[in-house]
Amino acid sequence: MALLLRSIARPGLYVSRCQFGVLYRHAVPMGTTAKEEMNKFWVKNNRLNRPMSPHLTIYRWSIPMVMSITFRGTGVGLSGGISLFAVAALVLPGNYPYYLDLIHSLAFGPQFLAFTKFALAFPVAYHTCNGIRHLMWDTGKGFKIPEVYRSGYVVCAVSVLTSIAMACL
Repeated sequence: MALLLRSIARPGLYVSRCQFGVLYRHAVPMGTTAKEEMNKFWVKNNRLNRPMSPHLTIYRWSIPMVMSITFRGTGVGLSGGISLFAVAALVLPGNYPYYLDLIHSLAFGPQFLAFTKFALAFPVAYHTCNGIRHLMWDTGKGFKIPEVYRSGYVVCAVSVLTSIAMACL
């Protein structure tokens, strides 16, 4: 079927009629492959001495950029963690108290447990605080650059403090 369409369309553009009487034009398939087109693109860019953009090396890292990446990362991590926990609860034999006793029997030191609690609490606290920040942006407030930076610093500080408080529980 594809060869038939290509042989019909190769001479040029052709017009077809849809059921409502509107005319549509269909593009002719390219005579080159995607790899050849990409090679032409890079040869032209190198010949004109164009930078490779956008690229991480040409941007100066900023708080909003890092916070945006971290917000997305914590969202993906929390979704994946909850999904893994749910699958493990369905698949693994035994019940929750059994696995809780197993963790207690490993006898980790208090520093390790405090760090683990903080590591589990921080993504939740950060994603929640930054989500509230995004809800404020949805109202149309806080878009000026100094406000974006100020709210970013507030979100970071509140997230760390909330994580420490949750780790102390």
